[in-house]
Amino acid sequence: MALDMQAICWLLLLVILVLIEALTLGLTTIWFAAGAAAACLLSIFGQGIWVQLIAFCAVSFVLLVLTRPLAMKRMKKEKTPTNADGVIGQAAVVTEMIDNLVGKGAVQVRGQEWTARSDDDAKVIPAGTRVTVEAIKGVKLIVKEELS
Repeated sequence: MALDMQAICWLLLLVILVLIEALTLGLTTIWFAAGAAAACLLSIFGQGIWVQLIAFCAVSFVLLVLTRPLAMKRMKKEKTPTNADGVIGQAAVVTEMIDNLVGKGAVQVRGQEWTARSDDDAKVIPAGTRVTVEAIKGVKLIVKEELS
C-alpha cells in the first residue's frame, strides 16, 4: 500500500515533532506528534484533508489538556536545598561598599566572602555596615541594611 503525499507530510511532521521532543525533553511537542499520528492514519485510510486537520487539532488539544498536567506533576523535580540557602536571613558585614549602579559590593557571612547587591538599587551601603541576607540571585547575595 503506497502512502499518498498527505500521509507522507503527516509522517514527516510526526518525525520532526518527536525529534524536537527528544532533544528538549520538556513535554512541548509530544501532544502534537500524537495528533500528527492520528491525522496520518486518517490519511492512510482515505479521509479528506479537513478530517485530518480536525483530528490533528482535536487529538493534540485533548491530550494537551488532559494529560499534560499529570505528566508535569510526575516530572516535577523537588528543589534540593543547598548550604547556600542557609545564609538567607543571616546577618552579614559589608566588606566592600555595595553599589548596584557600578556593580560592586561584597559581604562576609558565616566566615565566607560573598559578592553582594543591595535590595534597593538607589542605596549605597558602606563597608562595615551590618546587613541581613534577603535572597540569593545567581551567585550574589541580595542584602538589606539593618536598622539601628
